Amino acid sequence: MEKILFTHSYFYKYDHKQWKTKQPYPPLATITAASFMRSFGYDVSLFDTAFKNSPDEIIPAIQSYLPHYLVIYDDSFNYLTKMCLTNMREAAFKIIRIAKQKNLSVIVSSSDATDHFDKYLNAGADFVIVGEAEHTLKELVDGLTSGLSNFTTINGLIFKQSNKIIRTNPRQIEKNLDTFPMAAWDLVDIDNYKKIWNQGRKEFSLNIATTRGCPFKCNWCAKPIYGNRYNSRSPEKVVDEIEYLQRKFNVSYFWFCDDIFGLKPGWVQKFRDLVKKRKLIFKYKIQSRVDLLLKEDTIDALADSGADILWVGAESGSQKILDAMDKGTTVEEIYKATQLLRSRKIKVAFFLQFGYPSETKDDINSTIRMVTDLMPDEIGISVSYPLPGTKFYEMVKTQMKNKTNWTDSDDLALMFRSTYHPVYYKKLHRYVHKVYKKRIGLSSIKKILTSPFSIDKNTIRAAILILYYLPAELFDYLKLKKLESLT
Repeated sequence: MEKILFTHSYFYKYDHKQWKTKQPYPPLATITAASFMRSFGYDVSLFDTAFKNSPDEIIPAIQSYLPHYLVIYDDSFNYLTKMCLTNMREAAFKIIRIAKQKNLSVIVSSSDATDHFDKYLNAGADFVIVGEAEHTLKELVDGLTSGLSNFTTINGLIFKQSNKIIRTNPRQIEKNLDTFPMAAWDLVDIDNYKKIWNQGRKEFSLNIATTRGCPFKCNWCAKPIYGNRYNSRSPEKVVDEIEYLQRKFNVSYFWFCDDIFGLKPGWVQKFRDLVKKRKLIFKYKIQSRVDLLLKEDTIDALADSGADILWVGAESGSQKILDAMDKGTTVEEIYKATQLLRSRKIKVAFFLQFGYPSETKDDINSTIRMVTDLMPDEIGISVSYPLPGTKFYEMVKTQMKNKTNWTDSDDLALMFRSTYHPVYYKKLHRYVHKVYKKRIGLSSIKKILTSPFSIDKNTIRAAILILYYLPAELFDYLKLKKLESLT
């Protein structure tokens, strides 16, 4: 029986910001592909890089398992891998070199390898899989096992032949996602993940995907793996997986890591009905769009099935910028959806980005005002990040010089020319967080004064921290004023 060692290139310890949050998730796409290959009789194993210190740690795993193939299969359901961080790219290259020293066939599937396949082939990879990878991987490994020498008939591949790069026809995506078996959760040391979550004093959570792809066309969003098509697993399969994970790992909180959860008409309602029928109790967080949340009884169905926090791509409080991004949503919808979610006791979180071309000081102020008006339960702030294959990337690629990727997720470098200097946007990121935290502190003080018998330690802590955030916000504001003139 042929052996396949699966791994991925995301080392949490190489991304200090994410390591500090103590909220790691298993490589879901990786273990889904492993489960798929196992269903065809292949012997599979996982070298999970999540908590490793170095790529060198894969050496004993190779020596003990003795695989025929090494598959670097990054988690395409995790936004961190889409960012194509150079720390992780270098780690992948090191893994490739180690595997080739052991005479293994190396196959890579990742967003970064799709965008920079030549770099991965030059590092020693034998094949790069482009697009949805499971079917391509199965046909490729079948071919390698049987001694196939002509791989041009296998769709979705890039490889070298006589020093020439060969790219085969595109792979059509799988429309029936129930074709794929449940992820191979048995390959993951879940206890290791639980330990890290406990260190961060957060309720342990696992990740589940219910869909693949996104049909919307925000011009900065890259979709190198699943494209613009949108396909869903059946609610029954999803609920089966939830039931299994609750029974196996005693978990009661989930992150549905879809780009957009529940877009298919009636899906969320069917999901709610199944959850209630099976008497399952759990909470979850998702990502969605504000315009979708305003349709039918979507918010009610989310609330009734356990939705705890909902992340929306608010992006900007300026309609001009939303339109420039081809976002397809309005500032008014952000306000309305936030209010409706709150009315059903669902927390709201905003993804925000600054620095998009043509953004002015007024646009920035509009975004800050939206945050202080609505006071979401969480905010995630970034600067606009050009990813290959997007309209936005084509707009700014001539302005990008040596730096075309962040080193880690806290890099926050603006890699093109915008209204202000890149240093300004790094400081703006910190400033907006301090404005937000100051408002939380003020609200906490008000709560202490008006309802002293209903407060908790988080409220007290937020109130005390205002002693830091008041002067810190002022300091950053004055610093930003100086940086506005920097060219």
